[in-house]
Amino acid sequence: MFSLEGRTALVTGSRTGIGRAIAAGLARAGADVVLHGHRDDLDEVEAEVRKAGREAWRWVLDLSDVARLPEAAEELAARHRVDILVNNAGIIRRAPAVEHDYADWRAVLDVNLDAVFLLSRALGGPMLDRGQGKIIMIASMLSFQGGINAAGYAAAKHGVAGLTRSLACEWAPRGVQVNAIAPGYIVTGNTHALRADPDREPAIRARIPAGRWGAPEDLAGAAVFLASAASDYVNGHILAVDGGWLAR
Repeated sequence: MFSLEGRTALVTGSRTGIGRAIAAGLARAGADVVLHGHRDDLDEVEAEVRKAGREAWRWVLDLSDVARLPEAAEELAARHRVDILVNNAGIIRRAPAVEHDYADWRAVLDVNLDAVFLLSRALGGPMLDRGQGKIIMIASMLSFQGGINAAGYAAAKHGVAGLTRSLACEWAPRGVQVNAIAPGYIVTGNTHALRADPDREPAIRARIPAGRWGAPEDLAGAAVFLASAASDYVNGHILAVDGGWLAR
């Protein structure tokens, strides 16, 4: 039920953190993996995929170049049948809203929302033609909440939640499941500033029923579920993997 044998997955932002953990988890479940990064330093995650006995290919592209993305995605689709798309790549720019530079706002929206739509559209089309496919968005706790000093990121992640549901409504009748994972507070580069803050770090940890920050590997099982036949009747769902954060 959870086997991904014979499937190929594309994981954006798979160089480090959540993307790397998901790419390795999908490989262990049997998928071959197209590894994406904005620069070609994917040696470590490629080694993990190959250690699982799966094929690995590299796709190096700056997703902030949204004008080039549709053509690049079309070229990728011509080389690989992508059965599973994980839209993981993302950036954050932290500042009080009144000081949030528009260039930073635009950069966050380009990578975290516009690129997600364009890539889903480009690779979702062939999935619809085949009548089968899985698209997994990476949402956030800020898909549900406003956060602090992250207006652009919160707006983008609310957008990802809406896009997940919208695509699910359109594509579920044609055999393509679109769902999202909403990570809680995970130890990644994006959360370094929070973990280094002597006031906010203990306050965040105290609110997590599990009593700890999550590890990227905590997301792998959820990704395998949403990529596999086990989730064929799951559509438009946002699965929180948050140690219980939203339950508080």
